[in-house]
Amino acid sequence: MKNDTAADASEQPRDEQVPTDTEETTEDPMIAELVKQAEENQQRYLRAQADFDNFRRRTQKEKEELAQYASMKLITELLPVVDNFGRALDAAKGGGELDAFAKGVDMIFRQFEAVLEQEGVKPMDAVGQPFNPEFHQAVMRVESDEHEEGIVIEEMQKGYMLKDKVLRPAMVKVSG
Repeated sequence: MKNDTAADASEQPRDEQVPTDTEETTEDPMIAELVKQAEENQQRYLRAQADFDNFRRRTQKEKEELAQYASMKLITELLPVVDNFGRALDAAKGGGELDAFAKGVDMIFRQFEAVLEQEGVKPMDAVGQPFNPEFHQAVMRVESDEHEEGIVIEEMQKGYMLKDKVLRPAMVKVSG
């Protein structure tokens, strides 16, 4: 009989129940505070992520606009040069003096050089310098008794620097 009573006792429902997670969080204030902090941190993270995405899109758009309009300042400075070339050509068609025309074109050329210099473009000095493949492009080698070997003796096309970077190497003849 003892076995029957033990079996009956195990089959009877208990009054005590195991709390679920939600019941436990509402009962323990520390856990409730931690859940609240986790939710706040999640919201902060989502806002920071959205802010970063907006920042990335905005900087990408600014970068595209900068690339599109980067030459705007230079072109604005070159427009007076173009205007002066137009005036010079109109004067030449009118049968003006050749000396006056040449003087006008020279003035326009100097104006053009000044605009380029303002932007950091400078011509290279190649003649008489040792050949340097970073700055010069040798198109011809010429035997010379006047110069040592490897010296630039003639510049066939001027080279230019943009600030400290080679924009276009000078095409040169080198003594051999």
